[in-house]
Amino acid sequence: MGAYYEVLFGLSVLLTLIYIIIWHKHFDTHISLIFAFIPLVNLAYALMAHSRTLDAALVAAKLTYVGGCFLSLFITQSIFGLCHINLKRWMSAVLMIMCLTSYAFVLSMGNAPYFYKTVGFEIDKGVGRLVKTYGFAHTLTLIVIFSLVIISFTAMVYSLIKKKDVSNKTIVLLMLPATISFLSYFANRFTPEGIDAMPLSYVFAQAVYLIIVHRLCLYDITDLGVDSLIKKGDTGFVSIDFDEKYLGSNERAQKVFPYLANIKVDTYFGRYIQVKNTLLKWLGEFKRDETKDHYYYEVDDKIYLITIRYLYDGKHRRGYQFFITDDTASRKYMKLISNYNDQLTAEVEEKTENIVAMHNRLILSMATMVESRDNSTGGHIRRTSDVIKFLIDEIRKDSSDKKNMLLLFGREGLTDEFCDDVVRAAPMHDLGKIAVDDAVLRKPGKFTPEEFEKMKAHAAEGARIVDSILEGTEDTSFHKVAVNVAHYHHERWDGSGYPEKLKGEEIPIEARIMAIADVYDALVSKRVYKDSFSFEDADKIMMESFGKHFDKRLEKYYVAARPRLEEYYSNN
Repeated sequence: MGAYYEVLFGLSVLLTLIYIIIWHKHFDTHISLIFAFIPLVNLAYALMAHSRTLDAALVAAKLTYVGGCFLSLFITQSIFGLCHINLKRWMSAVLMIMCLTSYAFVLSMGNAPYFYKTVGFEIDKGVGRLVKTYGFAHTLTLIVIFSLVIISFTAMVYSLIKKKDVSNKTIVLLMLPATISFLSYFANRFTPEGIDAMPLSYVFAQAVYLIIVHRLCLYDITDLGVDSLIKKGDTGFVSIDFDEKYLGSNERAQKVFPYLANIKVDTYFGRYIQVKNTLLKWLGEFKRDETKDHYYYEVDDKIYLITIRYLYDGKHRRGYQFFITDDTASRKYMKLISNYNDQLTAEVEEKTENIVAMHNRLILSMATMVESRDNSTGGHIRRTSDVIKFLIDEIRKDSSDKKNMLLLFGREGLTDEFCDDVVRAAPMHDLGKIAVDDAVLRKPGKFTPEEFEKMKAHAAEGARIVDSILEGTEDTSFHKVAVNVAHYHHERWDGSGYPEKLKGEEIPIEARIMAIADVYDALVSKRVYKDSFSFEDADKIMMESFGKHFDKRLEKYYVAARPRLEEYYSNN
């Protein structure tokens, strides 16, 4: 029979070691006391079985009643803690005094007739045991234990009915050791001689409490959250397991999502419409893509940041946790910054447009001033600028012809920026004439070869002037286009032009387009040394010039623009 108690003592020590391994600072202190006292009590039962004198048996008996007097108290207090019921300090003090009083009578056994009226010792089948008759203090101890059991079951039944923040499974588990321990006091009459049921009930209680503390890792929201944030109270927490069953939430979370206060622990989250439209909706997106772990929730002029993370029990994932923080100030600040940036961008764009417009007017004024020195080309600047617009419009319309676009504009293709730059650069194409001597520039007749050489210098001089005017501008693409238009608009496709005698694609595309506008205006406009050509004669000359003077690939854009050109010059 002695081996029975030794085995139970070994099991109680083993279970306590397991508890120590999984112990966490948030575990209820009373649970730790239960695991500390049970091996001591079971050791006392083993010592009782192996005792060979009355004195040794009395010492062992006094230790066994530590379980009856104090383990019952610790179990009761742990039940209150696990059911989230605050036990007043004075109540705890009263219960402790009751247990201490009853144990004081236990200590009197063998010295006074309070607990045992009479006591003797015998060895039965190798097992030592006391032969005694009970005194009033023994009855008092049973009353104390019975009172603790009644209090414990009242707390557990109340939690089952009223409290939503406690798992029903935990409450049922708590009922088991409380019930078994209580019944064990009356079970000895049904057990074989020499077998006490109490140490077995204690080992059973340890096993159940191990299951309970394992579940505490899920249900204790404080344990799983960041302690400092919870104490500060500005972060909400909501926890669910992998089956999407509700594990708990703190007060902050329930203020943001009031419906959480009415959800019972262990309830399937998906049964609530409010949860489906918020937390579970975001969780679904998180499951599909874990990078999508931040969401915003607006309610009552507040903007909350919802962050989803895995719920960990040590190194093991046990579910999901939602962190809720008030991000109103930050979001409003970002919105203010965004609005300010939009306003600032709009103002910058407006001022830039004004500067560009002023810049273009200045260039046009300069070009007009230069043109005023040449009494043979009145209105040429304005007209060629309009012709360029017509040609560019037709090129834009045909941008779907990818093959031709590739041939004309290369891999970069036709861009809106390029088209705008050509139109803006057109008035600058003859700025170089400012350097041509008046005697040549204002000559009413045809130039001599020497005079023509002087006139041809305006192209290179124009490029120099344009480059000087636009030096330092951030608009590098316009700078390049404007210089090319001024420099190369008199070059010919066959290489017979000036000033560089460039041939074919050596001539920048913007200068090739400018050449068409420049020549067409010269043909259909009256000059001091010639009359204007008719549209038919001018068109014939133009068509014959494609492939010689002009890029053949630009012919179709000239043809497409011709009706507008003729209408334009008819009105002018």
